[in-house]
Amino acid sequence: MKRIVVNLAPADLKKAGPSYDLPIAVGILLSSEQVSADVSQIIFLGELSLDGSLRHTNGVLPMVALAHVEGIPTVVVPEADAREASLIEGVAIIPVASLSQLMSYLRGEISIPEYKAEEVQDYSSPPSLTVDLAHIKGQEHVKRALEVAAAGGHNMIMCGPPGSGKTLLARALSSILPPMTTEEALEVTKIYSVSGLLPSDTPLIRQRPFRSPHYTISNAGLVGGGHWP
Repeated sequence: MKRIVVNLAPADLKKAGPSYDLPIAVGILLSSEQVSADVSQIIFLGELSLDGSLRHTNGVLPMVALAHVEGIPTVVVPEADAREASLIEGVAIIPVASLSQLMSYLRGEISIPEYKAEEVQDYSSPPSLTVDLAHIKGQEHVKRALEVAAAGGHNMIMCGPPGSGKTLLARALSSILPPMTTEEALEVTKIYSVSGLLPSDTPLIRQRPFRSPHYTISNAGLVGGGHWP
């Protein structure tokens, strides 16, 4: 057993997350000549457990999307993330369950079929509205302003005392907005994926998100802040 040093370049780029586990393991296998394969057009990503199995990894969708932008044709992902990764068209998704299975695949001992994506619209059920603007009684002037903002894509600020219905009206705004396009749904889903909020049974978010932070929230808490350690 010899000491192995793994260098992640460029050094000035902050690295975080367990998605580096699998590519590091593949790099060690290649450098130690335990596996011989051309992987120049393959991206590996995924978290490795101690028994060698691959676990669900957050942020798979945006990473596969970047692979597509960079012209990488094949991405190897954990089996649990194959459905999410397949939302990006033009990239071959190879689902693997363990490092040993991947080794056999790279050696040509087994064949792993490419994960075939279903139709995007089948990935999620229609969005369920928690509040419908039509069910709110009164506040006609505010509802009219919401309709104008929704139709024209305008920003809107509502001012008033606590309990006057500002949050309820804001929550109901999504009921009069048009359905998200595929591009919008993918953008929202990428954020959910990175944040670890993406449900396993709903890989594509179709409902427009609503956030209601407390009025005492700080600027950093609202828009982010701090620094990398």
